[in-house]
Amino acid sequence: MVGDMKRGFWGLVAGCGLLLGWAVAWAEAPAAAVASFDNYVGGVEGRLAQEHGSRAGFLAGEAGTAEGQARLRRGEVMVEEISPAGGAELAGALLHDWRGTAFAAGAKAADFEKLLRDFGGYRKIFAPQVTKARTLAADGDHVEGWMQVRQKHVLTVVTNATYAVEFGRLNALDGWSASRSTRIAEVDRAGTSREREVSSAEEHGFLWRMNTYWSWQERDGGMYMQVESVSLTRAVPVGLGWVVKPLIESVPRESVEFTLRAACRR
Repeated sequence: MVGDMKRGFWGLVAGCGLLLGWAVAWAEAPAAAVASFDNYVGGVEGRLAQEHGSRAGFLAGEAGTAEGQARLRRGEVMVEEISPAGGAELAGALLHDWRGTAFAAGAKAADFEKLLRDFGGYRKIFAPQVTKARTLAADGDHVEGWMQVRQKHVLTVVTNATYAVEFGRLNALDGWSASRSTRIAEVDRAGTSREREVSSAEEHGFLWRMNTYWSWQERDGGMYMQVESVSLTRAVPVGLGWVVKPLIESVPRESVEFTLRAACRR
């Protein structure tokens, strides 16, 4: 028993050491990976455009079935990975695609769209992950926003990101938004007087791209909300999959579930 505990302890120590070794500067995302990411999200957006073309197809996956919607109305939050487990491998990068759905009793579509448009309110709604946020510009259905996000797992990672967001609606009860990252920078010493954005040569590749797609439908005494998150991160070096992959698999899933639950509370 003692021997097993020692092996477990030293395995954890070794794993953390390897993880810290992995978290060295990595520069910018490889151009080939960015091109593959852009091609992939083009397919995602094409699929979403078809889904948003009719009320019957607004919700994808099991959430689009009567049984799935009954589960959602009972309070279940559905989260599923669309990309392969651990992310789709690209040139020096990993692509992650996760989708989550929830039901908010009594919620209204118009109120939810107003919430998404107000970046300044994100700090309260999505705390503690969102630490700072503000709207940079708004022109009709086009909004530009900025926010600082803090993710804490084995390591704590803080990023500043700017997003271009487009809103649309099928009718007064069915709407959607597409949020595309235009700039992401890693932050060093966040929350201190020495806070700064690191240069591209210093960053670690924890997050290179992030697109978020919301779909919402008001009916059944409330509102169904579905979010799909597509992100691009650094690939896992050979030999570190056993310690790193569980981390990078948990982050996008937990982020999607946290975002849905926080939105339902509003």
